[in-house]
Amino acid sequence: MTVRLETQSDLDDAVGALVKQDSRLKPILARTGLPALRRREPGFEGLAAIVCGQQLSTASAGAIWGRLSAAFAPFHHDAIRKARVDRLARLGLSAAKIATLKLLAREISASRLNLDVLTEEDADAAHATLVRYRGIGPWTADVYLLFCLGHGDAWPAGDVALQEAIRAGFGLKTRPTPKQMMPLAEPWRPLRGAAAHLWWAYYRAIKRREGIVPQTK
Repeated sequence: MTVRLETQSDLDDAVGALVKQDSRLKPILARTGLPALRRREPGFEGLAAIVCGQQLSTASAGAIWGRLSAAFAPFHHDAIRKARVDRLARLGLSAAKIATLKLLAREISASRLNLDVLTEEDADAAHATLVRYRGIGPWTADVYLLFCLGHGDAWPAGDVALQEAIRAGFGLKTRPTPKQMMPLAEPWRPLRGAAAHLWWAYYRAIKRREGIVPQTK
C-alpha cells in the first residue's frame, strides 16, 4: 500500500495510525503534538534545490539556491543543461554539484529519467531509481521522495536530526547509524515518512528545551 502525504490532514491521519501501530510513539506525540507537514516543489526544481543544499547549513543552502533560481527563472532542466559551468560556479555551486545537476538535466531531457513516474512507484523502488545517479545519495533521494513527492513511506535514515531524536526518544546509548536506522523503522511501514515528520518535531522539541534553535532543511 502506497500512502501519500499531500495535505496536513493526510499527515494527521497517518500519525494517528502510526501511534496505534506502535505504542512507543505515544509519549513522543504527547510531547510534540501533531507535526506540521513539510513540502517542497516537485520535479527537477525540487530535486535541484535539495542537491544544492547537500552538506551545507540552512543559511548557506538558501543563499546559493536563491541565486541559482533567480538566475534561471523560470527554473527548467534545459536551462541548466545548456548553462556554462563557470556561470554555475560563480553562483556558488561546487564542481560536484554542477556535475550532478547537469547529469540530471541531460537524463531528463533525453527521457531516460522521468521524475513524474516516481510518484506512482513505492518508496523503495523510487529510492533505487534515484540513487543510481552520481551525486544522489540515500539522504537526497529520501528527502526528495518525502518532501517533494509526499511519499508516506520514505525514510531518510542518514538524517542526523532523525538519528539524534530516536537516540533521545528511545533512550539509546549512542546515535544509531544509517544502517541501524533501517530495522528501527520497520515497525512503521508503510508510514515511515509520517514517522520522520514526528521524529523531526521531537528533535526540535528537545533542542528548544536545551535552549538551541535547530536549523533543519
